[in-house]
Amino acid sequence: MKEMKLFLGPQHPGMHGNASVHMFVDGDIIKKSYLLPGMLHRGFEKAMERKLWVQNISLIPRVCVPEPDINEMAFAQGAEKLLGIEVPERAHWIRMIILEFARISAHLMAYGGLGGPTGNYTLMYHAHADRNLILDIFEQITGARVYHQYIVIGGVRQDLPKGIEKDMHKFLDSLESRLNEYRDLGIDNPSIIKRIKDTIMLPEEVVWELGVTGIGMRSAVNRENDVRKVTPYARYDQVEFEIPISEYSDARSRLDIKIKEVQQSINIIKQCLTKMPEGPVRIKPQGQSMRWIVPKGHVYSMIESSRGEFGYFMVSNGGIKPYRVGVRGASYPQGLLGIEKYLPGTRIDDAALWVDTMGICSPEIDR
Repeated sequence: MKEMKLFLGPQHPGMHGNASVHMFVDGDIIKKSYLLPGMLHRGFEKAMERKLWVQNISLIPRVCVPEPDINEMAFAQGAEKLLGIEVPERAHWIRMIILEFARISAHLMAYGGLGGPTGNYTLMYHAHADRNLILDIFEQITGARVYHQYIVIGGVRQDLPKGIEKDMHKFLDSLESRLNEYRDLGIDNPSIIKRIKDTIMLPEEVVWELGVTGIGMRSAVNRENDVRKVTPYARYDQVEFEIPISEYSDARSRLDIKIKEVQQSINIIKQCLTKMPEGPVRIKPQGQSMRWIVPKGHVYSMIESSRGEFGYFMVSNGGIKPYRVGVRGASYPQGLLGIEKYLPGTRIDDAALWVDTMGICSPEIDR
């Protein structure tokens, strides 16, 4: 059969965002492939240099739409280090609540995304219905469902609304009680096991070669390598949680870790709600907020996203705008380099599973 070119995405149910995988195939075997990240969200690093420090809070959530809050945290944390300020104690705990809800939301989107390329739309509908309830909670807290602009330099924009804790507990208890149902629908479903077991392997040598972090690393090298544990930020050193790992690196193992991480995020949020003190939630740097002068210096601010280490390298020349900003997108190694080098040799129907289980957020690549 003559080799021909096919496109996966962005309209394909197995593709996340506006990216597209271009594949040259011989029969159903991929011979060559590369990722076209798309041109919807791009050029963030240069755009940040042209905006005031405070203005970037409204720009950066778009670097990863399914999990926008990680950008706010990494950026705000870096700016706070350069400014030499410490956020109020209550703000640390609220930030953790927001970040863990964002992690659950991203994992549900990825796990539900498995339903598209495997034909299990019940799984997809259930996952997106629960994710929609998380967006309801975000809307109550921030006034927005997707781009929250809530974690800001100096803390969080405003305190939690009264009574939100009850809604959080209600959702978390409901989701926790149905995690086994999610397993039955997904990774323990015989029809799906045939598609995801022993496929899309990610050996240890590939992890080190590409620089894969997060679930990709933890499923391949059997190490509890998580920024929240290795270099704790906020108050992650004051809560108890486990880092799920695996000794096998196929697609099923990575999805299994996602479900286990949802359980750990539920545990973290419940501890935050119990331990969170009263008090202020924001300290504003001196001077007019629209013209903050950030001292000269550079800093690398990293956090653990649902896809792995996510960081901002930020340079200030002592002005009112960042001099340079570099984004370390967690999905860059496996999303760009991995697709070009290691997707060839697999089958056409494996491409969507690669994108879904590896965790690809295209603006992190075309940034």
